[in-house]
Amino acid sequence: MITEARQSGARLKQACKVIGITDRTYQRWFVENNIKEDQRPFADRPKPANKLTKEEYNSVLKVTNLPQYADLPPSQIVPALADKGMYIASESTMYRILKNENMQHHRGRSKKPAPRSKPDTYIASDSNQVWTWDITYLNTFVRGLYYKLYMILDIFSRKIVGWEVWPEESGEYAAVLVERAFVDEKIGNAPLVLHSDNGSPMKALTLKTKLESLGIISSYSRPRVSNDNPYSEALFRTCKYCSEYPTEGFESVDSAREWVNGFVEWYNNKHYHSGLNFVTPNTRHNGTAIEIMKKREIVYNTAKKLHPERWTGNTRNWELPETVALNPTREITSHVKNTS
Repeated sequence: MITEARQSGARLKQACKVIGITDRTYQRWFVENNIKEDQRPFADRPKPANKLTKEEYNSVLKVTNLPQYADLPPSQIVPALADKGMYIASESTMYRILKNENMQHHRGRSKKPAPRSKPDTYIASDSNQVWTWDITYLNTFVRGLYYKLYMILDIFSRKIVGWEVWPEESGEYAAVLVERAFVDEKIGNAPLVLHSDNGSPMKALTLKTKLESLGIISSYSRPRVSNDNPYSEALFRTCKYCSEYPTEGFESVDSAREWVNGFVEWYNNKHYHSGLNFVTPNTRHNGTAIEIMKKREIVYNTAKKLHPERWTGNTRNWELPETVALNPTREITSHVKNTS
């Protein structure tokens, strides 16, 4: 191929670069219009001076398989031998020998480390496609006693579509709340994903049965990974750090429900959500936010026409993100940013 390229006028160095070799390699391989046989297998390579002898090699295998060392990795065998005044090989050499003999596997009776799969990614392009829910504690007047706040959030609109306060965590309570939200939002046969962490109420058989009967797809966070459920975590932070939150605690379940009802009313209908480019969750949920954004854009364009000298660039971006992703990959994150 290089010969044909050179006959057509190509330079040797550039032709070799396309093939992936250097021109010096070509000159060494191609002699008198013939390709030389690869001489590397026939090269006389002297043995390294520090190479273990066969006896030393077998000694490493013997020691690492002794009953007292069979469950230990080389990183522990080497210092254990040193304490006995023995040195047969370095730690890296032991690892290499065990690998050569196909013995570098999980040692001991403990379970092998299981690879953690990435959580499923769900993308919502409209309301009532992906919900996320969680439970948080509400403090009371009695130290150590808490009420449990259940909340279901639509990730596309950030609207709280269901909530309740109960004195305990229970899969039965969760099933009741999910069914109530399902009916209130008139989901019907539309596909819906419900995401949560791995708490016992989230994986209770009663809740799983209810989700199956409603046709809702279950999704769970990875074990001990908190950022797989960021929307619910952010919602609880907004709830507990708002200025009206009673830090001294709630007197009863009814008083807690009364306060949460007021919070939900404010959050859904009055709270300008930063993740929604500062529209309320309810307007995003019912679709009126698009018209609100158009009006804001008109206001800003009008202001720029009146005083163009006060604007150094474009007006503020009043667009809404087209999609919202749950546990997005890097590629999906980039796509979401480009469409927002």
